[in-house]
Amino acid sequence: MSDRPAHPSSARELRPVAFRDFVSEEPFALELGGELPALTLRYETYGTLLPDKSNAILVPHALSGDHHVAGRYAPDDRKPGWWDCFVGPGKAIDTDRFFVIGVNCVGGCQGSTGPLSADPRTGRPYGGFFPEITLGDIVRAQRLVVRHLGIAKLHAVVGGSMGGMQALIWCADYPAEVGRIAVLAAGLSQSPMAIALNAVSRACVERDPRFRGGHYVPGEGPEDGLAVGRMLAHISYLSPASFEQKFGRAKVPGAAAADPAHWQVESYLEHQGRSFVRRFDANSWLRITRAVDRFDMTARAAAGKLFAADGPEVLAVGFSSDWLYPTSELRMLLAAATAVGVNAAYHEVVTDAGHDGFLLPDTGLAVRLHAFLG
Repeated sequence: MSDRPAHPSSARELRPVAFRDFVSEEPFALELGGELPALTLRYETYGTLLPDKSNAILVPHALSGDHHVAGRYAPDDRKPGWWDCFVGPGKAIDTDRFFVIGVNCVGGCQGSTGPLSADPRTGRPYGGFFPEITLGDIVRAQRLVVRHLGIAKLHAVVGGSMGGMQALIWCADYPAEVGRIAVLAAGLSQSPMAIALNAVSRACVERDPRFRGGHYVPGEGPEDGLAVGRMLAHISYLSPASFEQKFGRAKVPGAAAADPAHWQVESYLEHQGRSFVRRFDANSWLRITRAVDRFDMTARAAAGKLFAADGPEVLAVGFSSDWLYPTSELRMLLAAATAVGVNAAYHEVVTDAGHDGFLLPDTGLAVRLHAFLG
């Protein structure tokens, strides 16, 4: 895995970025029943939309991501958006050419309507009463923002992990509204092993005494359970080789044998858990992980109702050490697309980074994405 910028000679920083809120007072029906009486979706855009609105690219986020895809809110921000290595001027998704959209998913906790939001019917946060959602709901909500921006057809949808699943839903449900999709580190369905890992992470939250059936006061919720659930999930994002390279059997300097964090890897995971709790809500974690677990496009692919010869072009990207969504799943996706005559291709990133490889800069991937987007 290269640690160089995607286009070191030409990449530049985006100017300070800002988020906006799309607000709909119309009820938003949900696939599993019920509705949200109103909807707010937080989003960001980068680049300039052409007069004919033909250069828009949607970048759906992964499980714990949000609308802040690239750039910084202020020059002194410690970290840029989560995919800044690929989105920006002169980068793989070049904002000198494309108008890029990031949307915080419905059910999230970074400004879009979710469990922390006030239910307009009661004036109180939804909390544990927030309804169950699907990735289909998340995509339909994104589509509202796209339409709000006056865009009838997206040039592309590019997503990794849960974002790749959303790209597949765009391909299946709105094939005339997207020109191409790039699916990174995702398959046609959520595997039983991935479902099992999510189930244990949710159990950590739900069995925390402060969970209270989801009816906790923000700031007084199941922080310990959510931290442990995130620690478990984070293990699946890496690979055995990456753990060996990062930590080996190194100990925390000065740690005694009985200390809670005796090994460096323990300290790292505890840090991941603590930092996650500061930015994510437990009820959102439960709703979104269950939405991911429900994702299954295998029957639609087998019936020829996922891809179509006159539908979006497809790029499938696998990561060699990803054991959460192995490269075999991306190859199956490619086979399903090519079987019905879709212009499709596969690219593999050789890396020890595991599933998180899609978040890290890689020159080969940047070049391949840049070429695919045309």
